[in-house]
Amino acid sequence: MIDALRDVLSAERASVFQYDPMDHTLFATRAHGLPNDLRLPADLGIVGEAAKSRKIVNISDAYADERFNPAVDKATGFRTRCLLTIPLVDPNGALVGVAQVLNKSLDAGGVFTQEDEVLAGHLAAQAAIALKRSALLDAQIQKEKMEADLKIARSIQMSAMPKHLPKVPGYEIACRFEPADETGGDAFDVIDLGDLPRPEGEHDVSPGYQLFMGDATGHGVGAALSVVQVLAMIRMACRLHSMLDDVAFHVNEQLCRDLPAGRFVTAFLGRLLPEKHELHWVSAGQAPLLFLKKGDESAPDTLAMAANGMPFGIDEGFLTESVEPFRFEDGDVFALLSDGYYETMNPQGQLFGVKRVVESLRAHQHESAEAMLDALLTALEEFSAGAGQDDDRTAVLIKRAAGS
Repeated sequence: MIDALRDVLSAERASVFQYDPMDHTLFATRAHGLPNDLRLPADLGIVGEAAKSRKIVNISDAYADERFNPAVDKATGFRTRCLLTIPLVDPNGALVGVAQVLNKSLDAGGVFTQEDEVLAGHLAAQAAIALKRSALLDAQIQKEKMEADLKIARSIQMSAMPKHLPKVPGYEIACRFEPADETGGDAFDVIDLGDLPRPEGEHDVSPGYQLFMGDATGHGVGAALSVVQVLAMIRMACRLHSMLDDVAFHVNEQLCRDLPAGRFVTAFLGRLLPEKHELHWVSAGQAPLLFLKKGDESAPDTLAMAANGMPFGIDEGFLTESVEPFRFEDGDVFALLSDGYYETMNPQGQLFGVKRVVESLRAHQHESAEAMLDALLTALEEFSAGAGQDDDRTAVLIKRAAGS
C-alpha cells in the first residue's frame, strides 16, 4: 500500500497510520523511514487534522506551516519539503487510518497538485477497504483462537472433575456440574480417603470420604483457574491425610497470597463418616447448607445452615465457628448447591430461592438422589421459562439409604 502511494504519486516516501479507537491514537506498523512502533494522538498535528476533518491536507512547504512537527526529521535525518495527508475512511464513514506521502519528485514538479489529490483520494478509498478487511480478518482469527483456547480450558476443567463417584456403603451420592460459559467458576469432588495410599504401618479403620464444592467469583477462564487451583490443593491435602480444619487454614493462606484483590472462593469441605453416619464440615462462605430430615413437608426438620467461616482468599488467619456435624438417619438428605440454583430468575425477575429448592427436594425425597436432582433441574427450567443460565450450577446431594 505505501509502495503504491509513493510510486503512483511520484514521491520519496509514504506511510500509513492505522486508527485505534480504543485509545484514540494513530499507529504506524509500516512506513518508509519511520519506526514500526510509532504511535501518535489522533487529534494532533497534520495527521490529526486529516483524521478529524476527513479531508486531504496538501502542504507545499512543510517548514513554513506551523502545524508541521520537525522532530521526526531531526531524529531520522530526512528533510520533508512537501506532504500530502489523506484520511482513510471506510464505506460507512468510519475512520480507518491516515496515509501520508512526502516530497513530490522534483522531476514531477516538486509539489503535490490537485490531480495528485484526486488520485490520492481514489487510492485512499481502496486502501481503507483493504485495511478494514484486514482488521476484520485479524479479529476473526483472534476470535477463533480464543474459542479454541476456551475449548482447551473447558476440556482441562472438565477432566479435573471426578469421572466416577465412589460407592459409599449405605448412602447415595448424586452430583451435577453445569458451567454457564465454556468454563465455569465452580468445582466439586468426592474422594474415597480409604483408596489413597498411606505410609507403611499407618492405618485408619474409618478414613471416610472427602466432599468439596467451590465457587470462585465470576465465571469464565479466570474463575476456572482459581477454583481448579483449590481443587488441586484439596486433593493434595487428602493425600497427606490432613485434618479438615488444617486443610481449610492452609488453602485460605495460599489463596490470600495468590489471588488478586477482589477475587475469592467460597467453598465447602466435608468429611463423611458412614460408619458413624456423620458429616463433619467447614464452610468458607458457602451457604445455605440444606439438611432435610426424613418426614413430610410440614415437619420442622429442615436445617438451612449458614457458613461458619469467611470465603477463602479474603483475609489470612482463617477462623471458624464451632459447629456440630450433620447426623444422618434413614432417608435424611444433605444438599449442597451453588448460587446458580438459588439465583435462577423467571421472566418476572423473581429468584428461584431457597424455599423453592427445598420444596422440590422435599417433594421427591422418597426417590433416589439422582431423581431428586433431575426433578430440581426440571423445576428450574420451568421456573425460568427456558431462559439460559446466568451462573454456574453445581450440586452435591447425599442421601442415607433406608435401612442402612
